[in-house]
Amino acid sequence: MNEKVLSRSRNVAIVGPYLSGKTTLLESLLSVTGAISRKGRIQDGNTVGDASPEARDRQMTVEVNAAMTEYGGVRFSFLDCPGSIEFVQETYNALIGVDAAIVVCEPERDRALTLAPLFKFLDDWEIPHLVFINKMDRSNGDYMDVLHALKEVSSRPLIPHQYPIGQGEHLTGFIDLVTEQAFHYHAGAPADPVPFPAALKAQEHAAREEMLEALANFDDHLLEELLEEIEPPQEEILQDLKMELGADLIVPVFVGVASEDYGVRPLLDALLREAPDPEVTVERRGLKLNQTEPIAQVLKTYYAPQGGKMSLVRVWSGVLEDNATINGIRIGGMYRLLGQQQQSLNRAEAGDVVALSRTEGLQTGDTLTLNGGATQELPRAEKLPPVFALAIAPEKRSDEVKLSSALGKLIEEDPGLVWEQHGDTHEVILWGQGDIHLQVALDRLRRKYNLPMSTHLPQIPYKETIRQAQASIHGRYKHQTGGHGQFGDVYLDIKPLPRGEGFSFKESIVGGVVPRQYIPGVEMGVRESLAHGPLGFPVVDVAVTLTNGSYHSVDSSEQAFKQAARMAMQEGMAKCTPTLLEPIVAIEVWIPSDFTSNVLRLVNGRRGQILGYEGIADWKGWDKVSGYLPEAEMHDFIVELRSMTMGVGTFRWQHSHLQEVPDKQAERVLATAGSSNGNSNGNSNGKR
Repeated sequence: MNEKVLSRSRNVAIVGPYLSGKTTLLESLLSVTGAISRKGRIQDGNTVGDASPEARDRQMTVEVNAAMTEYGGVRFSFLDCPGSIEFVQETYNALIGVDAAIVVCEPERDRALTLAPLFKFLDDWEIPHLVFINKMDRSNGDYMDVLHALKEVSSRPLIPHQYPIGQGEHLTGFIDLVTEQAFHYHAGAPADPVPFPAALKAQEHAAREEMLEALANFDDHLLEELLEEIEPPQEEILQDLKMELGADLIVPVFVGVASEDYGVRPLLDALLREAPDPEVTVERRGLKLNQTEPIAQVLKTYYAPQGGKMSLVRVWSGVLEDNATINGIRIGGMYRLLGQQQQSLNRAEAGDVVALSRTEGLQTGDTLTLNGGATQELPRAEKLPPVFALAIAPEKRSDEVKLSSALGKLIEEDPGLVWEQHGDTHEVILWGQGDIHLQVALDRLRRKYNLPMSTHLPQIPYKETIRQAQASIHGRYKHQTGGHGQFGDVYLDIKPLPRGEGFSFKESIVGGVVPRQYIPGVEMGVRESLAHGPLGFPVVDVAVTLTNGSYHSVDSSEQAFKQAARMAMQEGMAKCTPTLLEPIVAIEVWIPSDFTSNVLRLVNGRRGQILGYEGIADWKGWDKVSGYLPEAEMHDFIVELRSMTMGVGTFRWQHSHLQEVPDKQAERVLATAGSSNGNSNGNSNGKR
């Protein structure tokens, strides 16, 4: 490379669907640049990325892995991001700190749709990105057909930068569409220039014309040259590629086989030559930063069993010194990472991605400054709502005191997780993006914090109410002992309230038949009785009025009237036709339009109610379905939704209201409740 290097650093995320070969590509990039002497293999569990036990157990990326290397006089920070949709929060958090992204995919047109959410995020954040079609030695289709399928799911024009020579197992090289030079691949070595294959002249010419026409949409001078049939200089084409990629106007497409290093060096050359510098990223983001003031942002948080907390940060401006105090926290160490290897540093400059140790108090996404009072809070990735849950409990009761602290650290590492102590069921519920996501979290609890957990489906917080009113329900409590006795006597009116009204207590006592000082005891007895209704569940939407009663001047007490009220409620509620209520959630489902009819059937088949559906304004080819869904039907809803939408469908939800359970469903719930043992609060049944 003879071009002048404008920056000493460049930060690149490696993203793409599960099994596309991202970690293998990282291994190849590190090998080609000399950062490692020998490439590892995922099957052997010896790669730089995916070094955690959870990743190696599953042979998949479950968290962001950082690796720094040098090439062509530029320091590259590569962030290998998870491909599974269940770990996409990790990917989004890392992407906000990079200058460019490599989108890795397979040469299968039928799987192009799996890239749609990733392309949407990259385009919304205007993050420049290239596509690397990996595993070209397994391609059975036409390259241009694959390219066309990818174009259908991207709002930015994809333009071919290379054209493959050969197909499938017979892949032998590529043609650079800028220079029109053909190259022959060699495993583990640079490609050699070879004579242009005449048989591919027509295909190469069509692909090159497509590239030039796409570039000309943003360059009037190039457009004039094409109209006048003037061959544009290579320097002009390369300059257009750099400018338009840096502005996230185009998406260049490269091909190769990462496991054999095919196409990896041309990809690196393109990153060196065409990817934007850190200064361009700052300008494109519209960040008004004082270039002398150190400002950084946390992209990822790690907890090492012995090393404590570590934060992976992007330095946006200024120089960050080791041992500096940021946001009121003194840095315990500064490192450049190569997977789990650490190289100590004394300083980090604008554009660097480094790890800081002993950063207790810092969270993923935080803006970091020396004085802790940033003049501009840097934007952070949106926190995705959880869609899958398990109730968890330590296998050893003695470990319960450690659980909340461990869960707090777990969520600092992985902000895609959420936990709650449910107010009705009193269960600890761990929420995430899917079953594998939660299983990885449980493995970390066991390995890092010695907290093995038992799990089950969360209980559904059913409620009950009444359909009919009952007047003058009598409750008398009389108890005689050797000394003062106990006497309370009440008459209650009970009636249902409209859904969502909760509970109301009134009194209409005349003549002091129940003295004022005893009325609070009556209300307390009524409230306590509603905690466990005739069906075994908390009672809601009920109004109770104290209408009459009597007392004894010596034996009456507030406690006696409380017991009398409980007795009246126990008798009266059973006569009011109790009915079971279930929580209903409001859902919004995002899916490709091709699957909308299937999703409508899915919601209806789970006792849901469709409110409507419409196209998403800023996402061509995608619909949003709105509706209601019983919470009891929500547990594996995301599993079936992803299964029918190639893994790209998702939904948001929030609690909406309570609704009567259909009779047959109520019978099943109550039968389960009847078979459960020792359910003092009515909530050990009706699990999701």
